[in-house]
Amino acid sequence: MKSALLLSAALGALLFAAPVLAAENPAPEPAPDAAAEVEAVVVIGQGQSRQVQVLNEESIATQAAGTSPLKAIDKLPGVSFQSADPFGAYEWSTSLSIRGFNQNQLGFTRDGVPLGDMSYGNHNGLHISRAIASENIGKVELAQGAGSLGTASTSNLGGTLQFYSRDPSEVMGGQVNLTGGSQNMHRVFARFETGALEQLGGLRAFISVADQKTDKWKGGSEQKQRQYDAKAVLPLGEGSLTGFYTRSERREQDYQDMSFEMIKRLGRDWDNLIPNWNLAIAAARAYQTGTALPAPFATVDDAYYAGAGVRDDDLYGATLALPFGDRVDFKATAYQHKNKGQGLWYTPYLASPGFGTAGSDAAPLSIRTTEYDIDRGGLTASLSVDLGAHKLSGGFWTETNHFNQARRFYAETVSRPSRDPLDFQQNPFATQWQYRFKTETLTGYIEDSWAITDAFKVNFGFKAMKVENSVETVVGNPLAGTIKSEETFLPQVGAVYAFDSGLEVFGGYTENVAAYVSAATAGPFASQSQTVVDYVAKTLEPESSKTWEGGVRYRNGRFQGVAALYDVTFENRLLSASTASPILGLPAVLSNVGSVKTQGVELAGEFRLTDAWSVYGSYTYNNSEYEDDVMNGDGTIAARTAGKTVVNTPKNLFKGEVKFEQGGFFARLGVSYTGERYYTYENVGGEVDGYTVADLTFGYRFDGEGWSKGLEIQANVTNLTDEDYISTVGSGGFVNRDTAGTTMTLLPAPPRQGFVTIKKAF
Repeated sequence: MKSALLLSAALGALLFAAPVLAAENPAPEPAPDAAAEVEAVVVIGQGQSRQVQVLNEESIATQAAGTSPLKAIDKLPGVSFQSADPFGAYEWSTSLSIRGFNQNQLGFTRDGVPLGDMSYGNHNGLHISRAIASENIGKVELAQGAGSLGTASTSNLGGTLQFYSRDPSEVMGGQVNLTGGSQNMHRVFARFETGALEQLGGLRAFISVADQKTDKWKGGSEQKQRQYDAKAVLPLGEGSLTGFYTRSERREQDYQDMSFEMIKRLGRDWDNLIPNWNLAIAAARAYQTGTALPAPFATVDDAYYAGAGVRDDDLYGATLALPFGDRVDFKATAYQHKNKGQGLWYTPYLASPGFGTAGSDAAPLSIRTTEYDIDRGGLTASLSVDLGAHKLSGGFWTETNHFNQARRFYAETVSRPSRDPLDFQQNPFATQWQYRFKTETLTGYIEDSWAITDAFKVNFGFKAMKVENSVETVVGNPLAGTIKSEETFLPQVGAVYAFDSGLEVFGGYTENVAAYVSAATAGPFASQSQTVVDYVAKTLEPESSKTWEGGVRYRNGRFQGVAALYDVTFENRLLSASTASPILGLPAVLSNVGSVKTQGVELAGEFRLTDAWSVYGSYTYNNSEYEDDVMNGDGTIAARTAGKTVVNTPKNLFKGEVKFEQGGFFARLGVSYTGERYYTYENVGGEVDGYTVADLTFGYRFDGEGWSKGLEIQANVTNLTDEDYISTVGSGGFVNRDTAGTTMTLLPAPPRQGFVTIKKAF
């Protein structure tokens, strides 16, 4: 009831504001049909043979400052996104699913540079919220299927997300944004534009800095990030040379993973203990000495003192785009990425050296880290030739990635904390394991786009890939050897037919394969067993997908819409099943769960009701089911998964949005419904209820001279109705069944929060 009243009030405010503003700012005379084209925030991929949408800069800008673009694309059909913070940027909690494929089965790029699979303990890339400040994103393109053949990814079994930065302005100027709001959140963003410098051949560039800090919405401590972006474009005749650099310094205090049982017993606002050091010491001492735990602990895993993610990234890229005449285009991008990261927990399972010794200040707990060092570089290149009816294109991507990963422990003192969890830890007292990985990637593709007639176009081609993952042991169980993922023919075929009325029909078929993961915490090497590595190398096939999709699009002066059907077969699916609480760090069990069948329908449309009002909506029905039971090596059934719904995959998704813009005033009300999900493979226990959540944006853009020129004020209210729901599912992994509701793998969503941003362009 409360939710319905608040939503009604928000919509009523928009309706009330409209006639008032219309009276103050009379509506312009009706424009001709040609000028009445939909000024779409979501561009539905006209002319594409596959399901594609593009989200523009405006849609990202209306989100609360610092919001991840992943949250912005949640409105698109087929997309399910969750996070335990209001910005969708807290990486441990971000969960993205598209057509039943989870985040590490998707592909991601920034200006053509691969971002890897964007998993939390990333081994081959970085999260988009670290790859570029949201204010510098120009557009986001989503392909719900596997994406184009030239996408630089070896994980895109499902969808592909390509992020593009905005170009530097031709005119000297800049932008300053100041944001404040709930939980002492503040963000400063500043960008300077050089404009086109004629003395330097028309070179134009920008440099920006973003600094954000916010308290957690529950528990102690904070989450903060500082980011620097730079981009330059040098015209070269009809071509260009573009370079960019991003530096990200992220420090995130974690929220405690919870279970249904914990939420019922302790409440949704329960969290890690920081800054209550004494209670953390008491719980750890009780565990170490075998005595009774202090209230309100039922198990030592109910809460830890703190957990955190610490990441530093440097990402460089340079793109040369050259046309040769009117028919040949060449493009090449070189890039380099270096990362240093630690993910840490204060663990009560291992005491600091000296604990229990008379006169020692050693704590009954220690800090456990997983440490990451990435050094990767690569090159993508493409060439297209226009032969009239045929447009031939081809290209390649090569990358060498050196990844060093370790598990270490650091001592603490019992009297008071001697370390800051938001700093890089130094001087460990133990290294449990350390491995060096090398991943060499080479992909190539050839494609022909054939315009049979002006209305009927066909594209067909194929991709080949070869990925070699090798491991070297520094500390721990000996591991050695190389695992290969290799395919020479992965076809993609599509067609689109455009009618004169604005209607078009499209369809396509794609095959793809995902390379194995090189990490000690995921994939075949996570077993830390040479036997398993040898078995995978000699016996198992990499994961693969076969996607059929087709549909219709329609566009006229005020409306655009799409309806699509899809059928996906996901084969050789490999899963690393959790065997205990994540803090124990036990090796994951790699299982082949056979095939998954996914079928669904996606609907989306945007309608401009008047020059001031527009509505957008999307609906997705997705049915993803395991086709096989999981079998043990002796032929017995390990998990009865056949016919069960895939974990973290809602069947029903609905997104709606109402927008108003006139006379400087703008407002947006977005509503999202996400259906039920499971975190159990057998769907026995572990069902998470569906939820409806709304976000509201409103503000005013001044259109004057002097101090008000370029001034804008924007307010955002997230979770407008203060909905109490579980957002992230699977933060601590997935399990076969959970009848007692004790699996710690849930993160409650943040309550209603508000933010105000003042923007000034100059």
